Amino acid sequence: MAHRTVLLVLFDGVQSLDVTGPVEVFAGADLQAGAPGETYRIHTASLDGWPVRTSSGLTLVPDHALVDAPAPHTLIVPGGRGSRGPDPRVLDWLREHGPRADRLVSVCTGAILLAEAGLLDGHRVTTHWAYCERLARDHPAVEVDPDPIYVRDGRVATSAGVTAGIDLALALVEEDVGREAALAVARHLVVFLRRPGNQAQFSAQLSAQTARRAPLRDVQQWITEHPGDDLCVERLAARARLSPRHFARAFQAETGTTPGRYVDSVRLEHARRLLEDTTDGVEEIARSSGYGTPEAMRRAFMKTLGTPPTEYRRRFHPLTSAP
Repeated sequence: MAHRTVLLVLFDGVQSLDVTGPVEVFAGADLQAGAPGETYRIHTASLDGWPVRTSSGLTLVPDHALVDAPAPHTLIVPGGRGSRGPDPRVLDWLREHGPRADRLVSVCTGAILLAEAGLLDGHRVTTHWAYCERLARDHPAVEVDPDPIYVRDGRVATSAGVTAGIDLALALVEEDVGREAALAVARHLVVFLRRPGNQAQFSAQLSAQTARRAPLRDVQQWITEHPGDDLCVERLAARARLSPRHFARAFQAETGTTPGRYVDSVRLEHARRLLEDTTDGVEEIARSSGYGTPEAMRRAFMKTLGTPPTEYRRRFHPLTSAP
């Protein structure tokens, strides 16, 4: 098998992990092959070939200036503060060279650079959750999906914030050289081989606001730790020492969602994680997640995810998902 050239674009203000995460994955896959450069040849390039300072203060020394960089099979554009005010010459280079790459990849807000270069029009993409609204507003020809940790749309692959770039890189390695190689890299890096691409970028607890008042925060924590309990408004209000009506109003005002919707999201997330990470039966998972019956859990999965629990497990459990 011929090697694949991977080129990462560097710039001042780049997020260091957006660069080093994918580099470690592709370099690890290369090591699995037993000979450096046999599977991947990894290059970095900055605009003029000068060192760049990352958003955390680290200095990265590129291999090339962009004009001298080798033609890439996989072109990776990381994110970071520097992606929000790019040098126009970087965009010009992307416009010229991006269409020539077999795979065009972004990590985090690197999607903003690709969009500003006109390379994402007509594609479904994602980026860091905090910038999805901006990306959609500024580039209406781009279909922005704020939920998944990564999205593959033809030759374009985009990932959410920071560590999601590792998940996407593992998926690309699995596609290139097989599941066993990707699994070996994941084990070495002590990460999951496959966080499903459509896994939410952040949990129910993070997607909702954290309540300001301690009694309401305590209720949020209680819901997270006891999804299988009776979590009706009356019982939650009693824990907060408020009347049900006052509790419901205060909870929505401080978290941005109703108690019922928050409970639903926590239960769904709990059930998804058990389906992904355990061999527990569907009936046991339904009970421990607060659904009571497998049918109630199936309805919740179909409504939110469009797939039943058994199919979700088949696709995303490491022992049952297809290579």
